[in-house]
Amino acid sequence: MSTFGSAFRVTTYGESHCKSVGCIIDGVPPGLALSEADIQVQLTRRRPGQSKLTTPRNETDNVTIQSGCEMGYTLGTPICLTVPNQDHRPHDYSETDLYPRPSHADYTYMQKYGIKASSGGGRSSARETIGRVAAGAVAEKYLAEVHGVEIVAFVTGVGPIQVSEPALQQLLGSVTRGIVDATAVRCPDELTAPLMHDEIVSCSEAKNSTGGVVTCVIRNAPAGLGEPCFDKLEARLAHAMMSIPATKGFEIGSGFAGTHMRGSEHNDAFEANGKGGLRTLSNHSGGVQGGISNGQTIYFRVAFKPPATISQDQSTATYDGQGGVLTARGRHDPCVVPRAVPIVEAMAAIVLMDAVLQQNGRTATRQLLRPVPDELKAIKPF
Repeated sequence: MSTFGSAFRVTTYGESHCKSVGCIIDGVPPGLALSEADIQVQLTRRRPGQSKLTTPRNETDNVTIQSGCEMGYTLGTPICLTVPNQDHRPHDYSETDLYPRPSHADYTYMQKYGIKASSGGGRSSARETIGRVAAGAVAEKYLAEVHGVEIVAFVTGVGPIQVSEPALQQLLGSVTRGIVDATAVRCPDELTAPLMHDEIVSCSEAKNSTGGVVTCVIRNAPAGLGEPCFDKLEARLAHAMMSIPATKGFEIGSGFAGTHMRGSEHNDAFEANGKGGLRTLSNHSGGVQGGISNGQTIYFRVAFKPPATISQDQSTATYDGQGGVLTARGRHDPCVVPRAVPIVEAMAAIVLMDAVLQQNGRTATRQLLRPVPDELKAIKPF
């Protein structure tokens, strides 16, 4: 469906070439200072036409708050955010009336609905993510003001070019959005960023595409977020990230590399944090244990495939099975990861906001009860 979350619910709407795209957010706490400028900064980071590494589609992506705010503060009622589509060219996609694009959603949408959007990717287009980014900006403002949460995503892989593991571990503690945005490729590692830039340019000149990896770090997330069993925090993060167009993989903490380690090496030992609680000496868990945040830095990686629409002739078949050659037109990203950075940040913020509201509800109702006897407490709550 088109809705994500339970306590913080985000519904996105719109297709690639319709009149507008956007979202409705339900569950925003009342009294949060919110303006369109708070949301616009992330939409501007996501918008197309930023550099020669992205699609030349020229959209300003200016957001309008339609409801849920008054005199600069949220009312606690649903917030509607809209962004107009302006630079759309439906005629660029006439070939897809005959040919489903290889590895795109044209064929599967037709099989599911018996109809598809006649231009662009419809709901499978990256234009749909505008609503996610807008909602994520709202969630992020609350998380930053109330808990001091910092969410920073950045590119750590383009095709065969990858940031080294030692460099990555160093970046997890120091990287900022300002550093990330200092290069068009949004890689904060000065050794690999130029190589990634050249790789994307090479693919674009060859009318081809390439995939990549976005790493995201979340600092100052409260401990206790996430639900046992099916709604573990990493499960919700994986759900959110894998719902982003073009994603093909997700790993948190040590991820697949952790399978090469022994338990004695992988385990995160505890020590006192000086505040009445505990912290871990290492962080192979990526800030989540038992599906619940432990107060340490959360970090994960998201893999993005090469964009399916390329400007090369491709031998394929029509919808009725006749062989032919598809010559795709339109404007497309040769690599999506530079523009995916704010999308990953947005979905991380939405997941955390949902988890925070759920945990706040549990904590508030618990505090209305009689205190738990001391003998039932393993440690003093912190």
